[in-house]
Amino acid sequence: MAEAGEPVLFTKVTVYSLLACVAQFAVGFAFAQKWGNKCSAVDRWVLVWLFYDAIVHFTLEGPFVYMSLVGNVATSDNLLAELWKEYGKADERWLYSDPTIVSLELLTVVLDGSLALLLVYAIIKDKHYRHFVQITLCVCELYGGWMTFCPDWLIGSPNLNTSSWLYLWVYLVFFNGIWVVVPGLLLWQSWRDLRRMHQYPKKKNR
Repeated sequence: MAEAGEPVLFTKVTVYSLLACVAQFAVGFAFAQKWGNKCSAVDRWVLVWLFYDAIVHFTLEGPFVYMSLVGNVATSDNLLAELWKEYGKADERWLYSDPTIVSLELLTVVLDGSLALLLVYAIIKDKHYRHFVQITLCVCELYGGWMTFCPDWLIGSPNLNTSSWLYLWVYLVFFNGIWVVVPGLLLWQSWRDLRRMHQYPKKKNR
């Protein structure tokens, strides 16, 4: 239990926020099973990620950008604002329309969200440009992750709250780390597949 005067770590908003993330992943999984039934098992999991990625960009980060452009999250009063206020307990830049964060999120919603959907189409339809789009999207995601945190790290991380395991390991490390680990794995997949495609014609022509 929290001591007197200490903020309660788990609130209803905390639970609802985490459940919303689980629900988004479940929707992504369902979409991948529906439209990726002719894809390989590996690509179906790639589709799960891409659907989840697009859902997060459009349904969470899109409203964040809007709230930040017309005001800020801290003064907004709606369901999604409450979710971002919860995340803002770990990184308060998301509460007050930090220019770097809003600039990155604007690019993320418009570019990354669109690329994720384009990549879904390319995988399902087995398009020749699949890995070009995949590499582009992954580099954008990794760059976004770096630029989200590096500016704050360079000035001593005054906006990051690492006082509890929930804020540090769940909000900051896990929910940002998956946008590093998964794009990294997809870059490796593209490198492997492109290498195989490059080697196959040579063997065929021998």
